[in-house]
Amino acid sequence: MVLASHWRVLRCVQICFQRSAGVLTLSVKFVVVGERNGKSRGELDWLSNPSFSTEDALLLHQRTTEVANLIPEKSPLIRTTSRSELSGESDTDESLKQSSKKRKKKKKKHHHYKKTKKKTKGDSSSSESDLDTKHVKDKATRSDRNHEKEAAANLDKKTSNLTSNRFVWLDDIQAFSAETFRIDKKPDPANWAYKSLYRGDIARYKRRGESCLGIDAKKQCITWDSSASKRKQLQRRPERYFTKNSVNMLNTDGIPVCNKSSPPDPTAFIPVFQMETDDPSNTTEVNLLGIYDPSATVWLQGKGCKSADHEPVNTQQTSQEPGININSILMTKVEEHNKKVRENPRDINAWMEFVSFQDELMRGPSPYASKGEQEVRRKSLKLILEKKLAILERAIESNPSNVDLKLARLKLCTEFWEPPALIKEWQKLIFLHPNNPELWKKYLLFCQSQFTTFSVSKINSLYGKCLTTLAAVQDGSMVSHPLLPGTEEAMLAIFIQQCHFLRQAGHSEKAVSLFQALIDFTFFKPDSVKDLPTRGQVEFFEPFWDSGEPRIGEKGARGWKAWMHQQEKGGWIALKSDDDDDDEEIDEDQEIKDKTLPKWHIWLDIEYSREARHWLPWRPDKTKKETEEDCEDPERQVLFDDLGPSLIQLSNPDLQRQLVYSFLQFLGVPCTSKLFPSNLYIAMDENNIFDSVLSDEKPLTSVDFPLSGFNSIGHMDTMLRGRHHVGHYKEGEEFIQNVFHVLLQLFSGKEKSNLSICWLQYEISKVVQCLQAKKKKQLKTQGKKSKKLAKNLLKAPDNRNHLSLWKLYAYLEWLLGNLDDARKVFDTALCTAGTGGLKSPQLCSLSLLYAQLEVELLESIEGAVMSRAVHILTKLAESGPYVPYSGQVLSVNVLKARKTYERALQAYLSKTPVSDQDQVSDANQLVNLVGCYALFQYLTVGIDAAVLIYAQTSEKLEASGPHTCENTGENFGIQNFPTALEAVTLLHTNLLRFHMKISVYPLNPLREALTEALKRYPSNQSLWRSYIHIQRKSHSASKARRFFDGVTRSTNSLEPWLFAIQAEQMRKKIIENVQRADVGEIHSTIPETGLTNRIVALFEHAVQSENGTHCPLLWRMYLNFLASLGQKEKSKGLFYKALQNCPWAKVLYMDAVEYFPDHLQETLDLMTEKELRVRVPMEELDLLLEV
Repeated sequence: MVLASHWRVLRCVQICFQRSAGVLTLSVKFVVVGERNGKSRGELDWLSNPSFSTEDALLLHQRTTEVANLIPEKSPLIRTTSRSELSGESDTDESLKQSSKKRKKKKKKHHHYKKTKKKTKGDSSSSESDLDTKHVKDKATRSDRNHEKEAAANLDKKTSNLTSNRFVWLDDIQAFSAETFRIDKKPDPANWAYKSLYRGDIARYKRRGESCLGIDAKKQCITWDSSASKRKQLQRRPERYFTKNSVNMLNTDGIPVCNKSSPPDPTAFIPVFQMETDDPSNTTEVNLLGIYDPSATVWLQGKGCKSADHEPVNTQQTSQEPGININSILMTKVEEHNKKVRENPRDINAWMEFVSFQDELMRGPSPYASKGEQEVRRKSLKLILEKKLAILERAIESNPSNVDLKLARLKLCTEFWEPPALIKEWQKLIFLHPNNPELWKKYLLFCQSQFTTFSVSKINSLYGKCLTTLAAVQDGSMVSHPLLPGTEEAMLAIFIQQCHFLRQAGHSEKAVSLFQALIDFTFFKPDSVKDLPTRGQVEFFEPFWDSGEPRIGEKGARGWKAWMHQQEKGGWIALKSDDDDDDEEIDEDQEIKDKTLPKWHIWLDIEYSREARHWLPWRPDKTKKETEEDCEDPERQVLFDDLGPSLIQLSNPDLQRQLVYSFLQFLGVPCTSKLFPSNLYIAMDENNIFDSVLSDEKPLTSVDFPLSGFNSIGHMDTMLRGRHHVGHYKEGEEFIQNVFHVLLQLFSGKEKSNLSICWLQYEISKVVQCLQAKKKKQLKTQGKKSKKLAKNLLKAPDNRNHLSLWKLYAYLEWLLGNLDDARKVFDTALCTAGTGGLKSPQLCSLSLLYAQLEVELLESIEGAVMSRAVHILTKLAESGPYVPYSGQVLSVNVLKARKTYERALQAYLSKTPVSDQDQVSDANQLVNLVGCYALFQYLTVGIDAAVLIYAQTSEKLEASGPHTCENTGENFGIQNFPTALEAVTLLHTNLLRFHMKISVYPLNPLREALTEALKRYPSNQSLWRSYIHIQRKSHSASKARRFFDGVTRSTNSLEPWLFAIQAEQMRKKIIENVQRADVGEIHSTIPETGLTNRIVALFEHAVQSENGTHCPLLWRMYLNFLASLGQKEKSKGLFYKALQNCPWAKVLYMDAVEYFPDHLQETLDLMTEKELRVRVPMEELDLLLEV
């Protein structure tokens, strides 16, 4: 049915093709055609419209009816408009924009739905629209019965109103035809008014990528200028070096830009291979997605596959696909390693290299990924460890008896397994190889550093078990395993490590008793038991130890051998002691000097006091009728069960001397002995490693203690307090004197003289400490004691002509300020020395020290030719009797001395030593000769002449190899004395430092000399102290930082880390002093930032190094630094982290008491749990405070 009279035409969409600014856009408009009054033939032209269809009209009619039926129930998506709006397009557009805005607002604000609806209806100005709206509202309120009756009658009226007075959206019309849209050729006047189209009329889309389909990639390109991308680039922060992309870029190998086969031409430019624009070999068109390999790409281009044998290497291809080149290199290396271990599975080094190669393999791209794709994989530490573990397990299957492979496997397993499981694996390994001392050292260190299973008694018994097992192997009692070379030396190293472990844990009495017992067991062994095995000898030694007989260091000590002989004769006759013991015992009431101090402060004072006074084992005094029950602190008594298993046999004389010097060093006596490398850094726990003893004031004769960095027995100082007193208390000093008296009876000749030198050096060290602390009263008292000892030693018949003792005595007088007395001693020694001249090492050494002391008194080098120092050095070269200085030096004698020095130096440099002893003596003489000659040239010619002598000597020594200055265990891996080259370098740097002090001289020669020496000797503390001393005056720290970084990468020594940290802390202190100076506005000349973070980073790297992990000194410095920053929580976390690696170090707990005083009880409970020595329990402290 066609209702021709009442049909309206709804032209839904008018499409205008408009061109504005060269862009083709679509403008969609909605237009409603109203009712016409005339009924002419022109009105029916729509019937001949090709887009009209009867079926479409019927469907439209049905749809309109359905919409009308839904009006009472739900508001449709319709909008009203007035007939006046049909007059012009501009009015229609404005109305459409207003209604569209309100429609959007209506969707956003649902809680204002009714208000929005009323406003939308109120926008219409037509009376018909108002009537129709009221009609709809009335109809919605009628009853259902009236609604059913009138629905059919009003259907036609509703349809006409709907089609004539309302818009219908395309979404509401489900029937579409092919010609729904029509072309409207009317222009849009807005294009003349504005520069561009309205942004709401332009379709939005997102662009993927920067390319465009259909363009020629060789000749055309498109540049997209987008403001949004600019904003994103501005908002994006630049990536730092530690981001993932930057790390990946740094880990990849560089791309070569020139052909490696061509010879390098330094004058020519680097060739850059450019892509030809017309080259048909470009694979962009055939391999758009990059999914084909090179052979498939060539095949797609129609060229066929070229033979790989006749095709040269193309640098351009390498530069285009660097990943393929890197992968091929890595694959080749993997194949090489697999081939090595497959063909020679017994090659341990090949297996170890294969394990180390896994780190390099993980840094680069995976060689197993397909060539065209970029593989992004997570650098997993666990993945590397699992691969290494699998390789090591294969290696152990091929080499089941190799210990190194098993140790490497256990080291990896620490990342996976729990401590109990690791300990079981270690026990299995020790059970299989009980004769391997190096394995025992690592096992002891592992158990000692496990906080969860650590206790002092467990570790001490483990040391005893280790030494007992190795002693059985040494005796031949353990037949199943042979004796390995170096076992005896390793046993002594383990014994010394046990003593330092007990000292650091606070059990000083047990450590001293161990040394006493082993010295008695070694030097006073009866002849009747020497042929017995070690355990049999220990059984005979036990009755002597429990008999109450005086031991080494106690009054009246005679030794095990004398006691054994006397027991066979019937025992000793007990004599009453006539000595009046003026013990300086301090009552408990006097230990607390000030009760107003905090509790933690009082505990630290008493603990330190008892640590300093009670380090000797307690013995019942029979003259006072004391028994073991009279001891107030049972921990001060040492039972034989605690030390019996650790007794070993030392048959080598060098190792016996090493034991003696180690005991003296343990007591705080400075001697030329050093610890074994295995226990060097584990025992380092004192902060005096950075103390330059008088080196700033007197650089030529600065005192260098050979073993700084270690707390001697009786000194357990916190980092903030420092050392309280010089030397030991009266009881300790008497003990050391008794030890020297006993040892001097054991040795004779050169060894006896060396012991006398050590004793006098100990007295001088106490004088130097008094000078440093500026304790004048104590210096005077100590000076008298030291001079008395020196004179007594020189009165001995064996020491009257010993020039080394005379030299030390004269130096002692010089330190005390008695210059005239010191010169008399020097002159007397030189007059009695004879005419040895330059051929006598002791005479050269004496003359060198005398001349250096005199040079240090000079204020300038002008007129130094006539000084006393030149006279001393001239008389030394004349090889005649010494004549004291009279105030003049003849020029002829200076010229003769210069020629003599030159000939002597050439003779020593060209001399070939016959034996080791000759080599040692010649090395000593060479160092002294070079020192005297260089100082002579410095005073008579200038600094350049002296530096030239040092340079020639160093060059000769470097070419000829190392020469050792002294020999006490060189063949046993004990680096006791510096090499000749090291000693010459020290003399060289000290002379340069002195010259810079008294005159103007560039810093670069000294810096270069120190850097070259430190690269060769990175563990020399004296050189490091000089280096950081000169670097602290420099405004630029970049050179020093680069140097420290290079040295730490090239050596395993811990000294470079420690001094690098100290240098940065000194720099930070200088900057803080400048910034905090209260003198108004200050412009800092050292614009340094980030020092705190740099120091923390250095600490973190140092504690992760092999030697730094278990170094108590390093952890103490780290904890002290964080505490100084006020970071209490971080400091506490670091304290517990330090305990995980060094749970035996009591000084760490005492530092924690000072840094965290609120946790005093918690710290003491932890010490008690781990069985560390607590001399003042909290209950006793409470009682002392109540008194």
